[in-house]
Formats: sequence, structure tokens, C-alpha cells
Amino acid sequence: MEPIHHERPRWLVRLLLQTAALILACLACAPAVACWNEVASWYGVNVHLLYAIAKTESNLNPEAMNRNKNGSYDIGMMQINSSWLPTLRKYGVTEEQLKDPCVNLQVGAWILAQNMQRMGLTWEAVGAYNARNPQLRIKYAQKVYKNIPKEIIAQASR
Repeated sequence: MEPIHHERPRWLVRLLLQTAALILACLACAPAVACWNEVASWYGVNVHLLYAIAKTESNLNPEAMNRNKNGSYDIGMMQINSSWLPTLRKYGVTEEQLKDPCVNLQVGAWILAQNMQRMGLTWEAVGAYNARNPQLRIKYAQKVYKNIPKEIIAQASR
């Protein structure tokens, strides 16, 4: 007598594979979520503002690399400009380390926190993350504002 083979429906196999992939993705992103919260807390920067800057800079792409017209280049999710490399070297941070999303986020938060120390908790400080020119700072800050999750803005205005 031959054993009976029960074939699983394809939709069930697909569902199980998708569920397994989702679980693995969540396990992989758990340290990343912890990094965002730790960095925001350490530098006293709002995590949603950091998110909005990363979204504006690279659409949250940790592998983003961009060349600028002036010959400098931007690295990672927070698009850390290469002009920061000499300063970062003094703190033991290398260009290679900036490719690590958590290190990149930390450096971005550090830059933003410095701006806020100099300029206060203002949109000008946010704009200074990307631009030296006051008019360009305003434009950049507006882009960042648009990338803050709408539910966060709604909560803040209550």
C-alpha cells in the first residue's frame, strides 16, 4: 500500500513563506529601531525629526552615496557630507564606518544637535543640517516638515 501524500495548497505555502519572511525582517529591523531610539535619546533630538531628515536626505536608503557639484560627496542614510570626515576622524569615526546605518544616524543626530545648540530648537537649525544659505535652509526645513509622519503632527497640534 502506497503512503498517502497530502499536498498543501499553493496559497498556504505562499502564506507560510511570506509569514516567515516577515518574521525574519522584523527580527532584522529590531536592532535598527533600538538604534533610532537610543540615538535620539542620547542627543536629545526627536526621533520623528531624525526620521524626517533621513527621509528627506536619502529616502531612508542606508546605502545612498551622492556626489555634489563642489566635489564633495554625501554618505549613507543621513547623507553625511565628506567635508565632515576630518572632524569625524578626530573622534575615531571613519568613512567606512559611516556606511553602517546606526553610525550614520548617530553622526547625523550629532550634527543636528550641534545646530540646535547654536541656533536653538528652530526650523533654522533643521535647515542648517543641509544648507548654509538662509533661504536654502527655509526650503530644506519645509521639505523635512513634509516628511514628518502626519499622525505625529496631528498629535502635536492637539
